[in-house]
Amino acid sequence: MNLRALHAFSAVISEGSVTGAARAMNLSQPAVSRLISVLEAELKLKLFRRKGRSLSLTDHGQEFAREAGRILAGVRELPAIAEEIRNRRSKIFRVVSMPRTSLSVVAPAIARFSEAHPDVKVSLDVRSRRELESWIAGREYDMSFGNVPISVATATSVPLARAALEVLMPVGHPLAAKGEVTLQDLTSYVLIQNHPGQMLRRQTDVLFDTQGIRIEHEILATTSGMAQQLVAEGAGLTILDRLSTFATDDRVVTSRPLLPQTWVKFGIIRHRDDESNPLVDLLTEFLRNRILECARLCATSGSIVSIEPGD
Repeated sequence: MNLRALHAFSAVISEGSVTGAARAMNLSQPAVSRLISVLEAELKLKLFRRKGRSLSLTDHGQEFAREAGRILAGVRELPAIAEEIRNRRSKIFRVVSMPRTSLSVVAPAIARFSEAHPDVKVSLDVRSRRELESWIAGREYDMSFGNVPISVATATSVPLARAALEVLMPVGHPLAAKGEVTLQDLTSYVLIQNHPGQMLRRQTDVLFDTQGIRIEHEILATTSGMAQQLVAEGAGLTILDRLSTFATDDRVVTSRPLLPQTWVKFGIIRHRDDESNPLVDLLTEFLRNRILECARLCATSGSIVSIEPGD
C-alpha cells in the first residue's frame, strides 16, 4: 500500500480539506488529490463524496479511517522503537491480548506476574482478532492470549481453557429468575451484539440460524467491553463467554447459562518460528492460575469454565 497516500487520506480528514492537507504535507493540491485517487483505486473503495471543493467521508471511508488510524499510529511509533534499539535498552516482554478477556484474565495475570518479576519490563496491548494476521506476520509481540484455534498459517496456538456462552443481563432482569436462558427467550428483548463479521458475532449468528431464530431488536457494539457496559446501563442483554464476564460488576449485572450449551476456547498464540522464551512459559502459568481461579468461582455458581483437557 502507498504509505504517502495513506498519510494524505489522514491529512484531508484532520485538516478538513485538500487545501489544508496540501499545506500540512507541503504538497500541491493536485498532488494530494492524485494521492487520494491512487488510494481509492488501490482499495477499490470510494472514500470521499465530492461536492464542489468540499469532501466528506463515505460510509466506506469512515470505516477505513478507523483502521487507517491504527496503522498510522503504529508507523509513528517506529522512530521510538528504533531509538530503543540504538540505545540498547533492556528488552521489553511484549504481550497482546484480544479484547474479550483482556480485563478478566490477562490484566490480573500480568499484575501478579509483574509483582513476582519486577525486573521484567512488560508491554501489554489490546488488539482485535481481525488484526491477528498482520501482527503475527510482523512478529510484533512475544505472545498473545485469545480465542483459539486460529487459521493464520504463520501462527501456532496452545489451548489453555474453554468457557460456555452465557447471557449477561442487569441484576433484577426477568430472565435472571431462570436457571438457564434459551435463544428463544432472547427474542423478546433488545440484544446487544458485535458487528457482523466479528468472531463472537459469527458464533452467535450460527446458533440463531440453526434454530431459525431472528433477532428483531439489536444494538451493535464494536467490542465486548462496550456491550457489557451497555448491559450495565440497562440498554439490553448480550451473549458473552463466562470467562470474559469476570470483568463485570456483579452488583450491577449477572449472567445465566445459554442453551444450547456452546463452548469457546482460549489459549496462547505465537509465531510458528518463535524461539523458546522462558518469560512466555512463566506468564502462561500465571494465566493458567487465573483461569483456575475463575473455574473455582464458577463451580460454586453453576457456570462453566475449565482448563483445557490435556494441558
